[in-house]
Amino acid sequence: MTSSSTRDLAAALRRSAVTTTAAAPSVRGADWRLATVATVSTDGTVTTTTGIVARRLQSYTGPAVGDLIAITESSLGSWLALGKQESGDGSWTALTLAAGWTPQGSYYVPAYRLYSDGTAGLSGMAVLSGALAGGTVVTTLPTEARPAAQVRFTMQVAVGFFGVMTIATNGQVSLNDFSGTLPATGNKWAQFDVAAKYRRLL
Repeated sequence: MTSSSTRDLAAALRRSAVTTTAAAPSVRGADWRLATVATVSTDGTVTTTTGIVARRLQSYTGPAVGDLIAITESSLGSWLALGKQESGDGSWTALTLAAGWTPQGSYYVPAYRLYSDGTAGLSGMAVLSGALAGGTVVTTLPTEARPAAQVRFTMQVAVGFFGVMTIATNGQVSLNDFSGTLPATGNKWAQFDVAAKYRRLL
């Protein structure tokens, strides 16, 4: 082998060593990147589409296949799943109210919002003038905002009267279980703010 060939080989080996060493977590330090969840395990880990197994932080609840997540690697090569990245613009989406119900004055317009932790929330107030029967449906939530199981919230439905807002898994939001016989006249309210956060169906 000529001296020129020897020098070329030595240079190539040095470059390879630098590249290999730089890729080692113990040398380059911690790393983070975005990844997509391929599988969710029962042991608290997720596996990405690139084959990385990362342990979820306690705050990363409701993991699901297809989630875009941030993962970080320690200098020892262990991976953590930091959590799901927010999608959409995070804005509130107005609800379509049932017949007879309208947004209440200076309060927020009834709306829903989805959160990246697998929950949803409602906001605003609606009003109905006149009689209110138990089980009356105020609105029906779209599929993405429906709860994983039926949920109930206590609220004031009229002056001096309380009731329960029930959100069913089919998305129907109804009022029932009143604290007394409601007057046939006067305003009745649906206070969506009581359902500020609930687990949604993923």
